[in-house]
Amino acid sequence: MRYGEAGQSHLLPFLGAAALFAALTITAHSVVLGLAAVIAGPVPAAQTALSLSRRAVSGAAQEAASVTEAAPESTGTAASLPEAAAPTGGIENYLVELLGDDARPEGAGAVIEKNYPQGSGEKYVACGAGSIKNNTRQTAADIAAEIQEPLPFGVEKDSPDPQILIMHTHATEDYRLSAGLWYSPGDGARTTDTNLNMCAVGRVMADTLNAAGLNTLHDETLNDYPSYTGSYENSRAVVQRYLAQYPSIKVVLDVHRDAIETEGGSRMAPVCTVDGRQAAQVMIICGCDNGGSVRLPSWRQNLRFAAAWERSMEGMYPGFTRPVLFSYRFYNQDLTTGSLLIEIGGHGNNLNEALYAGQLAANGLVQALLGPDT
Repeated sequence: MRYGEAGQSHLLPFLGAAALFAALTITAHSVVLGLAAVIAGPVPAAQTALSLSRRAVSGAAQEAASVTEAAPESTGTAASLPEAAAPTGGIENYLVELLGDDARPEGAGAVIEKNYPQGSGEKYVACGAGSIKNNTRQTAADIAAEIQEPLPFGVEKDSPDPQILIMHTHATEDYRLSAGLWYSPGDGARTTDTNLNMCAVGRVMADTLNAAGLNTLHDETLNDYPSYTGSYENSRAVVQRYLAQYPSIKVVLDVHRDAIETEGGSRMAPVCTVDGRQAAQVMIICGCDNGGSVRLPSWRQNLRFAAAWERSMEGMYPGFTRPVLFSYRFYNQDLTTGSLLIEIGGHGNNLNEALYAGQLAANGLVQALLGPDT
């Protein structure tokens, strides 16, 4: 028997036992973390922690199996634990298979693609390569001066504490699943399937931000189900629980999609092309205090944030954004100085266009918050 084979026979039981011990240790630790989250944390935070603990258990089991299987190929040198695979960040990991024209039903509705340009004229304020549509009584000069001010908050890169929260007031909003420019008759453009609705887009955004070192939480509560009425009250309570549990959160993003239709019932799909791939266009909505029904004392700070994100996205990806809508809207934007709503495409876009747009929007946010060199 050669030396390599002898070393392999003695090493195999040891490696198997060590791998099993490591898996059991990580499993116990993960279960404790999960239980602690349920006891001490708000419901959304507990769900996040339990999800992470399940992933840790699964990862530990896979790692142990990998070590045991690798041992027979040992050549007498000590075996090392495999390194965790780094996320590739490629959008292909998220895309879904779309329906071909052979699945097109009779009476299918039409979809019209359009690239919505930046605005010009008295209602618009330039914002880098982008623009802001001013639907308020604030003067253009006031807005132009405000958006030159620095962000009212700072985020910490690679922080162990959450910096950003992504959530969805209208989580069940969804996109078309056809590759062609049609949608099925009777399609209400909503689903509770979190792999197909706004939660899928939020997941891409959260993954992208986390990979860039911005600690991000993603809440997948269906705030508009079973009742659409009261969805903003529901989402407000969710955000308040997160802010109470994680006071480190500086940014709260309410991720939606738009719904634009012609008088004839055709659905509009706001689109652009980035690096040879078609993406949905996006639009930020920032509220303004009207002194009456809309109380947003920090609207100026939110507007600075909206402008920074708009400049970043449109500068990186020309044609990607529609003008920021600055209007008398509330949308729970009083909860932080970094609270914004963003529309990722519309119900005329297909899901893959929206997923790609989510990744691009997150890339723009990283640059807006950390600088162009990140």
